[in-house]
Amino acid sequence: MKPGTFTQMYVQVVFSPKSRQALLTPDVRFRIFEYMSGILTTMNHKSLIINGYTYHVHILFGLNPNISVSDTVHDLKRGSSLFINKERIFQNHFSWQDGYGGFTYSNSQINDLYLYIQNQEEHHRKRKFKDEYLELLETNDIAFCDEYLFEFFE
Repeated sequence: MKPGTFTQMYVQVVFSPKSRQALLTPDVRFRIFEYMSGILTTMNHKSLIINGYTYHVHILFGLNPNISVSDTVHDLKRGSSLFINKERIFQNHFSWQDGYGGFTYSNSQINDLYLYIQNQEEHHRKRKFKDEYLELLETNDIAFCDEYLFEFFE
């Protein structure tokens, strides 16, 4: 980055295990999410919070403007899948579902978003992931085709 360049860009990405398998149980989440945070830090992003529910993950980070969001998600998925499979965290081969949702936020929204991500387990006792995800797309005026959405098995 050139001298005199100042940025503040916050991004939330959301994605799921392949076939929306409910694998991200409380006993493995911390280990996986901690590893993903390390990937973000290595890429010179600012990892703010990673949390989710059994079948999806929310990641909030301060974006390093030298690396695209798509490259970041690629590295997060690839690196964490390799880690999960190498460490045999799950009995069967693990991979993430294709695609992701990516959303930007201003500094004034970060505290509320942080709390929202922090309380995913409680939040999903009352609301389905599909409803949450469609609202994110609609709130952010993102056009989508149903055929390209995650596989929702709810």
